[in-house]
Amino acid sequence: MHAKSQRVQDALIEHGEQGRVRELADSTRSAAEAAEALGTTVPRIAKSLVFLVGGEPLLVIASGTNRVDTGLLAKHLGTDAEITRPTAEAVKAATGFSIGGVPPLAHDRPLRTVVDADLLAFDAVWAAAGTPRSVFPIAPDRLVAITGGATAPVC
Repeated sequence: MHAKSQRVQDALIEHGEQGRVRELADSTRSAAEAAEALGTTVPRIAKSLVFLVGGEPLLVIASGTNRVDTGLLAKHLGTDAEITRPTAEAVKAATGFSIGGVPPLAHDRPLRTVVDADLLAFDAVWAAAGTPRSVFPIAPDRLVAITGGATAPVC
């Protein structure tokens, strides 16, 4: 297993999760690619998106078909600070992972996290596991619990 994927697997085990990282032959870089490779629907893909809020990184875990509304996100956060998308280099610096494989956990440092409330409609979702070809399944309520995320309608 790739070292980045193993890092995610180790974090899952540490949190008592039974879901196992799967490394696939096909790309899972985008929600659409991941859904196709897994034979599931795009809304069941939990995409990890990094934003900068007043210059500080924030992780938003959103359903694959949803676009994050920064106005709703700011309202949830109770901030009037500027919310922007960072460069690929800034994402890697904040998480330790490259865009296309950013997982919702196992980052270099803890990140404030918001989880799209739409993900709670599913019994299981799929999230990136550290590389553009690795994913893992998880129940949305467990995703919220192990990331310490706050659930909010942000899309």
